[in-house]
Amino acid sequence: MDIAMMVSARSTCPRRQVGAVLVRDREIKATGYNGAPRGLPDCFEVGCLIENGHCVRTVHAEQNVILFSNRADRDGATLYVTDQPCFTCAKMIANSGIARVVYSRPYPHGPVDTAQYLRDAGIAVDVVVPSMLPPGTGQPA
Repeated sequence: MDIAMMVSARSTCPRRQVGAVLVRDREIKATGYNGAPRGLPDCFEVGCLIENGHCVRTVHAEQNVILFSNRADRDGATLYVTDQPCFTCAKMIANSGIARVVYSRPYPHGPVDTAQYLRDAGIAVDVVVPSMLPPGTGQPA
């Protein structure tokens, strides 16, 4: 989880910094953070683009991990993400081949419990509470 937190520092949206790391067979296959699509200005440059209280200028960290990895790397992999996935990301994860999602910060997204949605899709979901993480480690105490 520490690596996902470090990746989140690259986020280009000041509203929320999210990082994600895809791991398969104890090897990092891809990383992603929330930021503007390639070639377009980001939130730091031109401000957030707000719709219904959410910044929609950025591509989410989970989406970037899926975009920058191949199916073979995702099949059976674990996705470590700093924040609970939104419903759109949960649907993408459900179709991606990822077998497990681990996140540390809950993030309410409306009427759909995305953690339960992922479990219903056969994906294991673990929540690691930040207070359970000893300093400097990504492992629960």
